[in-house]
Amino acid sequence: MTAHLLTGAGSGIGRVVAERLIERGDEVVLVARSTSRAHDLREDHPGATVLVADLARPDELESLAESLPETLDSLVNAAGVVDLGPVGDLGAAVWQEQLAVNLVAPAVLTRLALPALRAARGTVVMVNSSAGLQAHPRWSAYAASKHGLRALADSLRAEELEHGVRVTTVYPGRTATPMQRKVHDQEGKDYDPAAWIDPATVADAILHVLDLPRDATVTDLTIRPT
Repeated sequence: MTAHLLTGAGSGIGRVVAERLIERGDEVVLVARSTSRAHDLREDHPGATVLVADLARPDELESLAESLPETLDSLVNAAGVVDLGPVGDLGAAVWQEQLAVNLVAPAVLTRLALPALRAARGTVVMVNSSAGLQAHPRWSAYAASKHGLRALADSLRAEELEHGVRVTTVYPGRTATPMQRKVHDQEGKDYDPAAWIDPATVADAILHVLDLPRDATVTDLTIRPT
C-alpha cells in the first residue's frame, strides 16, 4: 500500500487530494492544527491517520517525527494562509504567519519526512500559487512566502536527485476555495466560484504527478483558469 502525508486537507485542493487517495485505498496521514480540528478531519476523512501540529508554529512539527510512516510515497504541502494589504500597512504578525505556514512549515515537514521519502523514492509536491511567479500590489507577504516556497522546491529537487526523490511545484491560478472567497472579500469583489478553477481539477493534476512512471518527473506545473 502506498502512503502519503498531506497538509491542508481541511478544505480546497488538499481536501480533494485526500479524498481521492483514500477512495483508492492508499494510506493517508494528515496534519491538523489542533485536537478539535483533528476530530473534524477524522470525520471528514474516515480511515486517515491524523497528527496534530500547528503549522503557524513550525517548531511543533518536530513532535511528529516518530509518528510518520517508515516509507512515504508522497508529501503534499497544500496548506496555506493569505492576508492582503499594502506593505505600508502590514504588521509583523501578518508577515510572520504567512511565512511560517506557507514556507517554514513546509521546509520543516519536508526535512522530517525525507528519510521515509528516500526509502520509497517518493515525490514531494509543493502547492504554490501564481503569486509564486509574480507579485501584484497588496500581495507582498503572500507572494514573498510563495516565491520562497519555489526556491525551497528548486533547492530540494537538486539535493534529492541522488536519492530518487522527485519534487514538483504546482502553480494554480485562482481556484474556487474558501481561501479564494477570503481573497475576494479582502479585495472588495463579489465572489463567483464558477469563474475560477475547480479544486478537483488541480487535485487531478497532483494525482497525475504522484502516479507518474519513474522514467520522468514534472518539475513545475502551472494551471490557469480559462
